[in-house]
Amino acid sequence: MKYSVVLLSLLLTISCNQRKNTDQNDTADVETKMVLDSASKDSMDKVAKPALKSFEGLADTTFVRLADFSEDFVYDMRYATENNFLKAQVYDCAECYTRVKTAKALIEANKDFMEKGVKIKFYDCYRPNSVQYKMWEIVPNPQYVANPDKGSIHNKGGAVDITLVDMEGNELDMGTDFDYFGKRAYHDNVDLPQKILDNRKLLKETMEAHGFWSIRTEWWHYNLSAASNDPVANFKWECND
Repeated sequence: MKYSVVLLSLLLTISCNQRKNTDQNDTADVETKMVLDSASKDSMDKVAKPALKSFEGLADTTFVRLADFSEDFVYDMRYATENNFLKAQVYDCAECYTRVKTAKALIEANKDFMEKGVKIKFYDCYRPNSVQYKMWEIVPNPQYVANPDKGSIHNKGGAVDITLVDMEGNELDMGTDFDYFGKRAYHDNVDLPQKILDNRKLLKETMEAHGFWSIRTEWWHYNLSAASNDPVANFKWECND
């Protein structure tokens, strides 16, 4: 009987030690995982974002993706959705391309805007001529869509449709939504609240100071003067899933 008690006591001690070791190992595993997770997060935080590209060596007429040259813009590419006056998606994917000279002017204009606590938000940029034909098929009205046989400055990579947002991304009140076709969207309509007139003035005067000109009926549309004589293009960008 005495040996049985001793043996039982020994077995209980071994079992307790094994359980203790298991608990310690589990705790160590958890602590190790936490350390590794933390190190992994720190490592990810320290990984540099892809470097912005340089315009060096690029011809002014080269088409470029604007986001590759600046991180300071906001995008809402409406024609890559059905949220537009066409009620149809005509771009395969949302990208903002322009010619180099247009991109340079936009970046400089945006620097001025950011000093005032706002920045550019894009609705449309370069538009391949094939897309212009798609738009014309849906709305064959030159009052709203340029005839693709002639093309528009959007097809030349020199026009953009834009608004302004604050540094948190909230749109400034411009009086109408993008692609509102009515007198409320006209630049010469002064029968609007002063805040709206001030916002439009800021947009217009800053863009004009950087070589762009507007059209009377659309507060959002700006053409780069230096791109007026460029040829209509049908360059198409690749869509990455």
